Amino acid sequence: MVIDALFEALGNVLTLQHFTYLMVGVLVGLVVGILPGLGGIVGMSLLLPFVYGMDATSALAMLIGMLPVLAIADTFASVLMGIPGSSASQATILDGFPMAKKGQAARALSAAFTASLFGGLFGAAVLTVCVLAARPLILSFGAAELFMLTLFGLSMVGVLSGQSLLKGIAACALGLALGAVGAAPATGEYRMDFGTLYLMDGVPLVIVGLALFAVPEIGDLLRKNSTIAERKSSLGTGWLQGIRDTWAYRWLTLRCSGLGAILGMIPGLGGSVVDWIAYGHVVQTSKDRSQFGKGDVRGVIAPESTTSAKEGGGLVPTLLFGIPGSGSMAIFLAGMILIGLQPGPAMVGQNLGVTYTIVWSLAIANVIGTVLCIVLAPNIARITTIRYALVAPFMILVISFAAFQPSRSYLDLVTLLVLGVVGILLRRFGWPRPAFLIGFVLATQGERYLYQALQFSGWSFFGRPIVIVIGLIIILSVWLGARANKGGGSVQTEGSGAISDSTHMWPQVAFTAGVICVFVFTLYETVGLSLLGKVFPIGVALVGLLAALLIIWPQWRGNRASREVFDGEDARRIDDDGPVGPLFYVAWLAAFVGAIGLVGYFLALVAFFVAFLRIVAKSSWGQTLVLTGAAAGLVLLLASALNMVMPSGLLQDHFHNYLIWPLR
Repeated sequence: MVIDALFEALGNVLTLQHFTYLMVGVLVGLVVGILPGLGGIVGMSLLLPFVYGMDATSALAMLIGMLPVLAIADTFASVLMGIPGSSASQATILDGFPMAKKGQAARALSAAFTASLFGGLFGAAVLTVCVLAARPLILSFGAAELFMLTLFGLSMVGVLSGQSLLKGIAACALGLALGAVGAAPATGEYRMDFGTLYLMDGVPLVIVGLALFAVPEIGDLLRKNSTIAERKSSLGTGWLQGIRDTWAYRWLTLRCSGLGAILGMIPGLGGSVVDWIAYGHVVQTSKDRSQFGKGDVRGVIAPESTTSAKEGGGLVPTLLFGIPGSGSMAIFLAGMILIGLQPGPAMVGQNLGVTYTIVWSLAIANVIGTVLCIVLAPNIARITTIRYALVAPFMILVISFAAFQPSRSYLDLVTLLVLGVVGILLRRFGWPRPAFLIGFVLATQGERYLYQALQFSGWSFFGRPIVIVIGLIIILSVWLGARANKGGGSVQTEGSGAISDSTHMWPQVAFTAGVICVFVFTLYETVGLSLLGKVFPIGVALVGLLAALLIIWPQWRGNRASREVFDGEDARRIDDDGPVGPLFYVAWLAAFVGAIGLVGYFLALVAFFVAFLRIVAKSSWGQTLVLTGAAAGLVLLLASALNMVMPSGLLQDHFHNYLIWPLR
C-alpha cells in the first residue's frame, strides 16, 4: 500500500499541471514573504479563494508551494532591515541584521537560505516517516506537557538576558503582563482593556514584533545618517561564504532541524517561539559566545533551519487530526476542506497517495524557493548600500501597512507608535527585547495550558513522565544559561557594559519606575477578578515587581557596581545627542499616525513621503516625486490585491459620499 502511494505521489508531482500550480504558490509566497509583517496567514488567505473548484492535487500544489517559501523569504526583511519578516523570523534579527551592518548581508542571507533548505528537506523527511508513526506521540501530549513546553520557552530568557538576569526576568514579566491584556482564557473576564473593544482580544503579535525590533532600528539608523552596511566589499560574493558556513556547522543545522520538526508536530506551540528556542540552544551549546548578538552566523543558521523544519512537522497534526499548529496551517486546513479532503485517519489510509503528494511537493517547493532566494540575494542585499534616509520612509510604509493587517483598525497604528517608544526605551536602557517578546508570545497559551492541566489533573500533573522529562530539560537549560552569564560569555543583547557618568542613572531610574507602575497597575486591575482570572497576571506582576525593585534600588543609590544599566554604545549615545536620541525620529512616525487620523492613510502617506524626503533626506523635487509615486503605487497595488480598506480619518468621515477610492 505504501509503495503504491509513493508511486502515485511521484506521478502526480511530475505532471506539468502540478508543477505549474506549485510554481504559482512558490512565487506568491516569495512576494508575500519579502514584505514584512504579512506572513503565512495573509499569503494563504490570498490563495484560498482560487482553490475552490480545483482538483485536489493542483490546489494542494499551490498551497503547499507557498508554505516553505514563506519561511525562507521572510529572512530578507529580518536581515536587511532589522524588521521581523514574520513572527517566526524574529530571532534571526539578533545576528542577521548586525551582519548586514558589517557589509555581510549576502553571506547572512545565503547561510539562512541554505539552512532553510536543509531544514525544509529534513521536515519533509520527518513528515514522510511520521505520517504512519507519529500518532501515539502526538496523542501523548496533553495540557500538562504543553504547559511545560511553554516553561521551556520561557527558560530561554536566561540565555537572552545578557549579563543582567534581573532585567531579563522583568522584561519577560512585562511581556507576560501585556499578553494577559484582554479576556482571561479560563473565565472570559476582561483584564486591562480600558473598556475598549480593541483590546478585548489582546494586542496583535505582529504589532508587538514590529514595534520592538523595527521602530528602534529605524531611529538608530536615521541618527547615524549613513547606509545600513558599514562596508560594501562582501555584498557581491558573500553568498558563497554563507553556503560554506552552513556546511561548516552542518551538525548544528541537523540538530536544529530535528528540534524544529519535533516542536512543529506539537499542536498549539506555533512557529512564534521555536526560533527563540533554537537560538537559545546554539548559545548554550557554543564555547565561544562573544559574537552572538553582534553578527555570528551561527545565530542565523540555527533559527532558520528550525523554522523551515517545523513546517513539515506542523503538517503531521494538521493532516492526521485536523489540528492546526499555527495560523497558516489553519488556512491550509480550510483549503483541504474546500477541495473535499477531510483530515484524519483517511489521510494515512485511502488518501495516502495524496498525503505523499503533499510530502513530495513540500520538498520540491523548498528546493525551488531556496534557489530563487539565493539567486536574488546578492542583488537584493544591495539595499544595504543605499543611503538610509531614502530607505526609511519605505520602511515606515511597510511597517505601518503590516501593522494594521491584524484588525485593520486605526488603533493598530496608535499601538505601534506607543509600543515603538517602549521598544526604543528598552533598547537604550539595556532591557532585553527578546525576553519581552518571548513573554508576550507565551502568555496566552501558558495560562490556558496551566488552567486546563489543573482542571484535568490538579497539581499532580507534575508527576507525569513526559512532564518530568521536560522539567529536567528546563533545569538543564536554566543551569546552562546561568553558567553562560556567570562566565561573561552570554549573548550580547542590550545591556552588558558600563555607564560613563552616574548622572546618567536618572533617565533609567525613571524608566524602571515606569515599569514598576505597570506591574502595580496590573495588580490593581486584576486583584478583584475570580481566582482563575487573576492567578496568572498577579503571579506575573509580583515576580516582575520584585525584579524591578531589585533593579531600581542600586540605580537610585547611584551604585557604580550596577554597571549593566547601559551598554557602552548607549552611554555614548546619550553623550552625543542628549537623552532624546532616536525619539526625535519617532516624532515623524507620530506625525504620520496623527495625519492618518485626520486625512486617512493614503493622503497622509503622500504628505509624509514628500515632507520626509525633502526635509530629512534632502532629496531633489524630481527624486521626491518619483519615490512618492512609487510608494503610492505600491500601497494601491497591495490594497487592491488584499481587497483592503485603508484606515480612514476625519476627512473620510465627513465627506465619505464625495470622495473616490483610494481617498475614501
